[in-house]
This record gives sequence, structure tokens and C-alpha cells, in this order.
Amino acid sequence: MKIMFTVRGLLFQNPLKSEVEANGNSNISFTDCVRTFCENGLLKEAIHILYTTNQPLNSFAYVFILQECFKRRALSEGKSVHTHITKMGFKPNTFLHNTLVNMYAKCGSLSEARRVFDLMPERDVFSWSVMITAYARHGNAKQALVLFHEMQRAGIKPNQFTFSSVLSVCGKLKALEEGLGIHLEIIRSGFQSDVCVANALVDMYSKCGSIEKARDLFDKMCQRNVVSWNAMIAGYAQNGRAAEALQLFQKMQQKGVQPDSKSFACVLPACAVLASLKQGLEIHEQIRRSGFEIDVFVGSALVDMYVKCGSIENARDVFDKMSQQNAISWTAIIAGYAQNGKGVEALKLFKRMRVAGVNPDEKTFASVLPACSSLAALEQGMEVHEEIIRSGFQSNVFVTSALIDMYAKCGNIDKSQYLFDQMQQPDIIAWTAIIAAYAMHGRGKEALKYFEQMRQSGINPNRVTLVCVLSACGHAGLVDEGIQYFHSMKECYHLTHEMEHYCCMVDLLGRAGHLGEAEDFINRMPIKPNATVWSCLLAACRIHNDVELGERVAEHIFELNPRSAAPYVLLSNIYAATGRWDGIENVRKMMKERNVIKTPGCSWIEVKENVHFPCG
Repeated sequence: MKIMFTVRGLLFQNPLKSEVEANGNSNISFTDCVRTFCENGLLKEAIHILYTTNQPLNSFAYVFILQECFKRRALSEGKSVHTHITKMGFKPNTFLHNTLVNMYAKCGSLSEARRVFDLMPERDVFSWSVMITAYARHGNAKQALVLFHEMQRAGIKPNQFTFSSVLSVCGKLKALEEGLGIHLEIIRSGFQSDVCVANALVDMYSKCGSIEKARDLFDKMCQRNVVSWNAMIAGYAQNGRAAEALQLFQKMQQKGVQPDSKSFACVLPACAVLASLKQGLEIHEQIRRSGFEIDVFVGSALVDMYVKCGSIENARDVFDKMSQQNAISWTAIIAGYAQNGKGVEALKLFKRMRVAGVNPDEKTFASVLPACSSLAALEQGMEVHEEIIRSGFQSNVFVTSALIDMYAKCGNIDKSQYLFDQMQQPDIIAWTAIIAAYAMHGRGKEALKYFEQMRQSGINPNRVTLVCVLSACGHAGLVDEGIQYFHSMKECYHLTHEMEHYCCMVDLLGRAGHLGEAEDFINRMPIKPNATVWSCLLAACRIHNDVELGERVAEHIFELNPRSAAPYVLLSNIYAATGRWDGIENVRKMMKERNVIKTPGCSWIEVKENVHFPCG
């Protein structure tokens, strides 16, 4: 005899105790109840069944509940199910063990997932794949690769899901050699035609910088889906080949493949790289028509694109209209204001983000710290530093480098030094930050000392590092050293001289009084000098009161940037320093005729440690 009962309008049948004792098959009915509860989202009721029966259920019942737990990311409920399994003395089979591992992994408890995995008496390919995927998704790529090799030594052959997961790990680690080996194994195993594996291969080669190999695989794919196109578009965008990313995006649609939200999130960075506002606007209109504007990842990519295209107003408009804002979108808009010289607004948004209950990540902190730097707002920077410590990001190299820069620009070079000394393994960004810190404080010899230490540690400089080194030489008057470092860029480090390096050299020669040599250096540049290069020489003319050269240099700047007030002011100052009052009058006349307006100077003050006002 069975009793019929309802829970929230659902009809169930439950075996009577007498029938259980007679037939011993009550698990079948309890399993039906559990499954129905889970299918209707009644997780608590399903778990309640566990604790109202004094006996273990079968594996399927437990699996139904655990699957509902990881769908909801309900870790505490999942743990209670695991506890029930243990207390009842139930011996899980491999399938149930796999589900437990998967539940813990998807609920974010990697240590518990590994504990269950290690205690499994038998493991199949799914067991290994779940654990490898868990490590990959939780940012522990190296351990995922170690586990993959353990799996092979255990004699378990990978399937398409294992290969897809481990290829994503190779991409994250930029482990091209490892990826090539896995590719050969895929061919031997016969999975090369699987579309998911092929997509993972395209993604891996792209992230490892082998974009031609990725494109070759893409072109040879027998079957492509939207994920295939997205992987290739993202590959081009990530490898600095933005124009090809945009072309492929157009080709995808010509082939009849409709972009999804990921497609738009992949192609928008290409517009950002090209600073192509026109194409960005066109894609934004397509996003509106497709209904993806409310997608948080697409919205975040739009904000980032508009910021990098210099349209902070459009970025803010998209941000304000987003139905949901995550850490990525907040970080993008904060970085946008900070990079566009609007530090006060960046700090206000950072505080709004915290009030909204969104936790900053390392990129958020690295974006808001430059806002403090631009305002020389030490108190604000210290508050952000305290929050970094509370959030556990104090050991993040990226964040620490931003802190070194912030303290240096706020005048506290000793704190910058202290933070750098605490780093166990500084990377190129951290070394560049401390070199720049000493350079901006006019302590060129200390900056060069750190540069040499960096080289001795086996880290080669990048173009930004060399800008800092040349700047340090300029501030310290180390002309010969600066010339030597400039030539070493090509000879030793195979770096191309860019406009910033030429500016530093002109500044170096100009500060040292070698004005004629600086002018000759500009005239011999292999690329056309811009207004900034000439402005460096004009500033040197101001230091040394060279009127004749100053007039000649100013004419170049007027041609290149006629609306900028800075060269007029510098030229006027040269005239004033040499008593050429007629020259000052001529400069004023030119500014009036050309409608050039000098922006009034301003500074910032802190009120109650958190508010800044512009003061004339």
C-alpha cells in the first residue's frame, strides 16, 4: 500500500513502512520523489527526504540532488548531501564520486573536490577530466597540466573533453611546445575532426602567439560553428591583428553564421585597438538590433571600446544603461575616466562600485590607483592600499606595481622602495615601476642601478622600461650613458625606436645644453617628428634662454599643433627671460589672431580625505 501526498502542488507516492520492510524496494519511490523535487527546483525539499529516511538512497537519488546543488552553486547543501552519504555508510560508485567532485569544483571548493578525487578507489576518464577542468577554471593551470600527465601515466586515455580542457590550459600558460605534443596525441587518438577539440586547438595556438597555425587549422575544419569563428576572431584581436579580426567578423556573417554575444565581445576589442570609433558605432548598432546590449559581457566590451576610442561620454552612457554591472564593467569605466585625466570621477565611481556591493578585483585596483596618482592624492591612495590588503591582493605583482607608481607620483619614494623590496619575484612591470619612480624623482643613478639589477636577474627590458631609463639619464645629466642605452635598444634588445624614445633623447641632449646636437638629432630622425618631440627642444631652449633656436622650433610646433597654447607660453617665457618684451607682445597678438586660449591652471585639495575640488 502506498500513500499519496502533495508538496507545493506536486503529487508524490511514498511507501509505507510495512511495504518497505516487506519488499525492501522503497528507494525506487524515494528516488522518484527526489527527482521530481529537483526538476521543479525544490532543493530543500529533496534534501529533507534524505533526513526523513533512516536509510541510504540509491546513487541516482544522490546524483539528482548533487546536480541541483552545483547548478545553484549551493555548496553548504552539497556538503550536507555528502555528509549523509558518509553517515549512512553508503559506498558511492564511480559515477556518484564523479558527481561529488564536479559539485565541489563548480561550487568553488577545489580542495574538497581534490580530496574526494584522491580518495576514489577507481577513476575513469570522466573523473580525470572533471578534475583537470576544475583546476583550469580556477586559474591553477600548472596543476591541471600535472594532473593530465598523471592521468596518462595511470593508463587512462583522454577523450575529447579532456583534450579541450588541457588545451585551454596550454593557452593560458602559453605553453606552445606542450600544446604541439597534445596536438599530435589528438591526431593519434582520432579526435582532430571533433569540432570542440578543433576549436580548442585554434584557441590554444592563438593564445600561444602562433596565429598562422591557428588560421591554417581554422581553414581546414570540416565543420565550423559560431565558437570556431569566435576563437579565430579573438585570436586575431589578441595578437594585434585587429583589421583581420574585423574582416573575419564580416566574413562570418557573409557565410550565414549569426554572431552571438561572445562574437561581439571578441570583435569589439579589435575596434579598440584600431581606435576605430566609426566601426565601433556600427557594431554597437548591430548589437542593439540583435538584443545583446543588455548582456553584461557585451556591455563591458562596449564600455572598454568607447574608452579606448576616446569617447568617454558614449562609454558612460552604455555603462549607465546596463541592467547589471559586474567587476569588468566597473573596472572599464573607472579606467576610462582615469586614463582621460578625470581622476575625481574615477574615484567617485570606485566608491559607487563598493556601495553597489561589487567587489573590486586586481584589475580594478590597478585602474583606480592611477587616478590617485594623477591627483597626487596620497590619502586616497593609502585608503585604496588598505582595501587591497583586506581583499588579499597585496601579493599580486600587477597591483603592487601600480602601488609603487602611485606612491612615487604622490611623493613617497620610500614607500615605493619598501613595496618593491617585499616582492619575491618582480616581473618586468614591477622593475619598470621602480625604475620610473626613481627617474621621476630625479635620482637617475638609483634608477640605472635597478635597471642593471633587472638585467642581471635575467629579465630583458621592454620599450616602456627604456623610456624610463632614458628619462632617468636625462634628469641626472648622464648624456653618454643615455646615448649608449638608446643604441642598445636595437643592438642588444632588438627593440624599435618609437616616438617616446626620440623625445627622451631630445630632452636628454637639451637639458645638458647640447641644443644644436638635439636639433640635428630631430632632423635625422627616420620617422617624422611630432609636436611633442619639438616641444622637448623648446623646453630646453627655455632652460638655456636660446631665443633664436626657440623661435625656429616654435614655428615647427605651430604648424603641427596650431591650437595648443603650450608652445606660445614657452616662447613667451623665453622672451621674458631675455628681456624681449616686443616678442611677448607678438606672441599675444598671434594667440589672439589664431584664437588660441590658454587654459587656466588648477590644483586639487582633499577635504575629509575623500573629496577633491578644482581650485584656480
